[in-house]
Amino acid sequence: MATYRQSFLIYNPYAGALRRRSHALERSIQRLALQGISVEAIPTPGPRSAAEIARGIAARGADLILVAGGDGTINEVVNGMAGSAVPLGILPAGTANVLANELGIARNMERAAESVVHWVKERVALGLLATATGETPRYFLLMAGAGLDADVVYHVNPRTKEALGKIAYWIAGLAKFGQRLPEFTVECEGRAHRTSFALVSRVRNYGGDLEIAPTISLLDDEFEVVLFEGSTSLPYVKYMLGVVARRTSAMRGVTILRTRKALLSGTDRGQVYVQVDGESAGLLPASVELVPNALTLLVPPGFRARRPARVEEAAWTTSPTR
Repeated sequence: MATYRQSFLIYNPYAGALRRRSHALERSIQRLALQGISVEAIPTPGPRSAAEIARGIAARGADLILVAGGDGTINEVVNGMAGSAVPLGILPAGTANVLANELGIARNMERAAESVVHWVKERVALGLLATATGETPRYFLLMAGAGLDADVVYHVNPRTKEALGKIAYWIAGLAKFGQRLPEFTVECEGRAHRTSFALVSRVRNYGGDLEIAPTISLLDDEFEVVLFEGSTSLPYVKYMLGVVARRTSAMRGVTILRTRKALLSGTDRGQVYVQVDGESAGLLPASVELVPNALTLLVPPGFRARRPARVEEAAWTTSPTR
């Protein structure tokens, strides 16, 4: 059982669970205290503030940083902690809670708080996205996406997201139905692939409910890259059905491969958006590379045992949909 003497809780006061349940934060802090973890709670004053808060706390010699928020807030904290030895634990309070689902952490943040003392440290790699359009390079723990999903992330209405949660993304996605999609090129392991949606993932879970990258684990020192072909949105009806049925690798028009670095080229047929951990991160062209041994993450003790079996083939490629 771990002992922590200088612990901090960074929380997003606008996160869904904290808005819906006004006592969730207070009760979570109480449950941490019952486990012997006394935390100093620090709210994020606005967007992009969590990274600087986390960076400052880590520099002060903290021995534990917890974050209560959604995957976007977690991403900000990760960007402040990359390279630090301070362990990071999460109390899920957001819309999708992809990381919590991946780790097997209770979605209820109060229940999650009760188990923190039993979590174990795992040193994991991070992804690093750099664009050519001037944005600061962004670390990511979960995934980077380019094309269709990043376009949806960019255009989702914040008020609709606040009111409807994950349904807001489905609404934004349906607005793309019937439209032509810009295609771009992804280069990795010496090969070029044409796609309209590229997912460079560190986790199996996507959006909280779906499994797109079937064999990846945060414990791996690689990305699983999933590429979807198609110049219109019509093939994505089939893709969605296949993903729901957990048959991603068996679908025509889908390529799955492993790599530590990918180059994503732009296109002269419109802008191609990119996202990291569900947050808009600029436009292509961009590069994505793995940064090994970059973060100490607290995980439930059974997480390593649930690591998916590695499929030996370097890539699965099926014939085009078009």
